[in-house]
Amino acid sequence: MKFKLSVLMLVALAFRVSAQSDRWQQRAKYQMEIDFDAVKHQYKGTQKLVYTNNSPDTLQKVFYHLYLNAFRPGSQMDVRSRSISDPDARVKDRISKLAPSEIGYEKVLSLKQNGKALKYEVVGTILEVTLNEKILPKSNHTFEMEFEAQVPLQIRRTGRANAEGIDYSMAQWYPKMSEYDYEGWHANPYIGREFYGIWGDFDVKITMDAAYTIAGTGYLQNPDKIGHGYSKKNVTHKPGERLTWHFIAPEVHDFMWAADRDYQHDVVKVDDNLDLHFFYQTDTLANVWKQMEPLAVRSFKIMNEQFGRYPYKQYSIIQGGDGGMEYPMATLITGRLNLHALTSVTVHESIHSWFQGILGTNESKYPWMDEGFTTYAQNIVMGELFPAKGDPQRGATTSYRALVKSGAEEPLTTHADHYNTNKAYSIASYNKGAVFLNQLNYIMGKETFQRGMKRYFNEWKFKHPNPTDLKRIMEKESGLELDWFWENFVGTTKTIDYTIREVVANAGKTDVVLERLGQMPMPLDVVVSYKDGTQEDFYIPLEIMRGEKNEKLYAKTTQLADWGWTYPEYSFTIDRNIADVQAIAIDPSQRMADIDPDNNVWPTVSKTTPRFKATKVK
Repeated sequence: MKFKLSVLMLVALAFRVSAQSDRWQQRAKYQMEIDFDAVKHQYKGTQKLVYTNNSPDTLQKVFYHLYLNAFRPGSQMDVRSRSISDPDARVKDRISKLAPSEIGYEKVLSLKQNGKALKYEVVGTILEVTLNEKILPKSNHTFEMEFEAQVPLQIRRTGRANAEGIDYSMAQWYPKMSEYDYEGWHANPYIGREFYGIWGDFDVKITMDAAYTIAGTGYLQNPDKIGHGYSKKNVTHKPGERLTWHFIAPEVHDFMWAADRDYQHDVVKVDDNLDLHFFYQTDTLANVWKQMEPLAVRSFKIMNEQFGRYPYKQYSIIQGGDGGMEYPMATLITGRLNLHALTSVTVHESIHSWFQGILGTNESKYPWMDEGFTTYAQNIVMGELFPAKGDPQRGATTSYRALVKSGAEEPLTTHADHYNTNKAYSIASYNKGAVFLNQLNYIMGKETFQRGMKRYFNEWKFKHPNPTDLKRIMEKESGLELDWFWENFVGTTKTIDYTIREVVANAGKTDVVLERLGQMPMPLDVVVSYKDGTQEDFYIPLEIMRGEKNEKLYAKTTQLADWGWTYPEYSFTIDRNIADVQAIAIDPSQRMADIDPDNNVWPTVSKTTPRFKATKVK
């Protein structure tokens, strides 16, 4: 009997562990109809939301985001922008100066659950809803809402009449259900940072003056009625006519649109399964947009090949907003740029489709997994589109080193909203996030790393992966133990700093003593260049890795004994006379983010001496 009970308990435990490891996803099915008044810059809407609770939990409340409420004097975004030491230059105190006709707002007029009215409270940019019926696991509930809203003057991403003359950038514009995942609700107030949303399907109808061209997320369902570049037919509209645009967007976590009376609309094919749509004003360097279009096509081809296939059949690149901001199936970017800058922002924002649009990591909690990974891929793509000498990741590493030296660095575990400065947030999320991947490239080896990134994309798309999910993919692909790297580089501000402490002759051989000056351990490639023109890589794995990388970049590689991370020094012997040695360098590829690369070379060189360069095997 005891044996049977033990077996049953083990089975139950195994089932529980299996259930916990199954990453469930909530689902949202939106139907919205919007009546837009372009004279008053206001709109009324109805929303039907079928919410599926795929979690094992019973929900007693739900929360909606009302993002437009941030664009009012005294909002948390306004106060944060005026109180942080280095405010975003695009915001500063602009929200505090908005007049009543210029502010943004979302007003919920009614809300029902399964046909019965609900009690709710608006708290800034969050709608707190007390349910009439608990939402049990594996059940569907229908929420019906009536709302009205006003589009603010464009300040940050969203709004009307931006500096480039775009009429409407409609991002964060509708009441959006907050995400509930294995960590619970994520009803964060909007202060201008990042986003997180539920996977779902959108069916959106927007009625407004026919003079406007609308671009955005999703596939237009009635192109022959709309025209505006969506149809091959010649479609004309009478002055004052109103059109209803019908968009369908499957398997996305947000819906964005923009509207302007002067948009040029171009469609360019990437391949038989993907069209790129470009929307821009013809008076804003239209010739530069035309030159950028084939570069955008090449960017998508590179990303499809190196990181995984973009799964939708359309992507729209839209002039609007400020700077650039990513959304599912579309981006808003600034338009008045030279070719390199316009291509760069297009490449960056479109690459977000992989890391934010398709993988859908909690960008608010882990901005470095989106912004940083996007920056890393952007550097690769831009390096192919605009070839230049040197490592394409070098700029990110240089920026990260500057942040470290400034003393303003905060750990990557910091929530996007909670960084003390915009500088610390930006450099950590964009550049240290890119450096993170470059370190993995160095630790695992290039080919293994590239396989790992593709596997990560293919196994975790549409599943909201977290840092541990990425770690496990990379461990499985490399055979290495990588928790030490995550714990140090993500969880702390410890830095990498190694030096060649001593090189001495020893009975016809050469002894080398290395020293770890920084607190973060790393495996090392120590490359020796001999006077006869040959080179040798002495590879030193970390003991804590429980393995070594498989990478052959040099003509000869000698693997040495593991380095235990607690030992500050490490010695090895070169089986050649010191007179034969021309130079020794730690990581001449400079993939490793050593904060002081000048002490990585022997003989010691001055700041003006050309750096040691290793000749890699091609």
